[in-house]
Amino acid sequence: MTLISVIIGFMLAIQFQTVKEPKVRDTRDIWALRDDLIKEQDLQSKLLEEVRSNEERISKYKTKIKDSKEIALQETLEELKKEAGQTDIKGPGIVINISLLKEALLLGQPVADVSPILLKRLVNDLNMYGAEQISIDGERLINTTVIRDINGKTKINGHSIKNYPFQIKIITENMDNANKLYNRIQVSPVIDEFVVGNLKISISKPKKSLIIPAFEDSILINGMESVE
Repeated sequence: MTLISVIIGFMLAIQFQTVKEPKVRDTRDIWALRDDLIKEQDLQSKLLEEVRSNEERISKYKTKIKDSKEIALQETLEELKKEAGQTDIKGPGIVINISLLKEALLLGQPVADVSPILLKRLVNDLNMYGAEQISIDGERLINTTVIRDINGKTKINGHSIKNYPFQIKIITENMDNANKLYNRIQVSPVIDEFVVGNLKISISKPKKSLIIPAFEDSILINGMESVE
């Protein structure tokens, strides 16, 4: 009887604790939910386009390899170099200029280097809004790019951002995407956060042709080695 009483008491305590703890509710308003939904839809669309592109590449590769293995491999190599950022790329896009806020300079307020976290948030928004290739202060961003603070200096792939103003160049797939990127990035919350850091952002109208330089350093690859 004692054992049964202990078990019943334990079960009642668990039930009471479950009822006592309130359920966590989503407190976001309809606009925040709509914004998150749009972001997820854009991400889904981008992933589907990437899957479709890879499927087309596989199909072309299978067709070409029947005729000439060497030509097929060479074309594949050039495509991979382009995707890895080892070639200059040209296309439509926009240019973002980041400069010091004049009002802050006149008031004698200190201006620190642009925050790595802020740059990462901006890059994330650009990618979400349709950016294909990005360079910051002439430094090409690739999959292995690291943006971080080293001894109080913001560095991108080891490159320091020393002078203002500096440019961020963004290339998109086509002019339609460039226009969409231009309209979306202007209302992004991250733009206002630059003002808090005494920095000013100006966004150019979409341009038909921009050039982003190739990634100059060597790319380190771990976990792979060539075979005969």
